[in-house]
This record gives sequence, structure tokens and C-alpha cells, in this order.
Amino acid sequence: MFFMNRTKSQMVDPKDALPGRAEPLATAETHFLSGLPLKSPVPEGMAEAMFGMGCFWGVERKFWQTPGVWLTMVGYAAGYTPNPTYKETCTQLTGHNEVVRVIYDPKVVSYDQLLKLFWEGHDPTQGMRQGNDMGSTYRSGIYTYNDAQAEAAQASKALYQAALNAAGKAAITTEILPAPEFFFAEDYHQQYLQKNPNGYCGIGGTGVTCPIGIGVTA
Repeated sequence: MFFMNRTKSQMVDPKDALPGRAEPLATAETHFLSGLPLKSPVPEGMAEAMFGMGCFWGVERKFWQTPGVWLTMVGYAAGYTPNPTYKETCTQLTGHNEVVRVIYDPKVVSYDQLLKLFWEGHDPTQGMRQGNDMGSTYRSGIYTYNDAQAEAAQASKALYQAALNAAGKAAITTEILPAPEFFFAEDYHQQYLQKNPNGYCGIGGTGVTCPIGIGVTA
């Protein structure tokens, strides 16, 4: 089989990706902590962001614990297979990353602050893995919703790479792309660590502080 001849450090070729399906997967109706509708539109005055930092269970918790974050949800993005299942993404044959989509109030928490949490909340130098989690589903990624976010992401990457260089650390492998379509993960993945407090987290960091100036970037 094709998969047996690949390594987990490789992205699947689009022509070899699984076909997926036209209909979205069933997911939770509401956020397990807040009770807000999980598919709420972005309220006026708020903004959205999307990050991949490894296993999305632990990543989502980092963001819902951040003051100013209104809603979080986990899903799959930046791949080729429409509406993939978790089992399909685990084959590494969908091209998707495990991501967290965040809706936040920029009057309370800036995009720069979210970027600081992103860089310091995982190790962005590991390529197609995060810790013991191997594969393209665990790659580091920032998926931007506008030009201001893209510019802030690139600037923060340069600052953090300089800090990593000074600490003798490796090069950043994070992909920075315009936000692709977000596919909701299944019900049991949403707010997983609130439902399972002793569950697996799977993310770490480099121990290096990201020297991002705290601004009001939306």
C-alpha cells in the first residue's frame, strides 16, 4: 500500500489523498464549558484566529484559558480531504493538520498576545511532529484571516527565530498560510481535556521566551 511506503515526515501528494465526503461530520452543538453554540458566527467587534501546535486537545485548553478568548473549537485544516474523520487524518493521507480555531475579543487580548502563546506553547522547530506525536497532523502552523495577521505572524516568527538562535536552538518549521477551510472534529474531541481532566496533552515548548511587543493587532 502507498501509506506503507511513506514516512510520517512526508506530506501526502494531493493525488493520493483520501476522497472524503461532501457532508460535514456531526459535532457538538455547544461548547462544553460556556454552553455557547459551537458554530456561532464571529460577533461584531471580535476576530478569529487559527493555529496548529500538535495534539489539539492540549492546544485548545491553552486558548480557552486565555482571558479575552470567547470561543474555541478543534478541527482539521490545511489538507486535501473534504470533511475528514479523525481516523482518516491519522493515516496521514488527508494532508490535514489538527488545529484550533479561536474567536477572541481584541480589546481584551491582542493577536500579538495569541502569537506569543502560540510560539511559547509548543516547539515550532520539529517539522512533522510535536514531541512523541509523529506525522503531518501535528505540524506547526499559523493560518491567518487577513493581511494584518499575516504580517504580524511573519514578524513574530522572525523575532522568535532570533531568540531561538541566541539560545542555540533549531530553525522554525512553522507554516504560515491564509486560513484554509476549517472542518469540525467529532463531538468527543471538542473541549476534550475538560471532559477528561487526566487525558493526554502532548505539547511542550522550547523554554525560550518570544520577544513580541504586546500591541493591539486584530
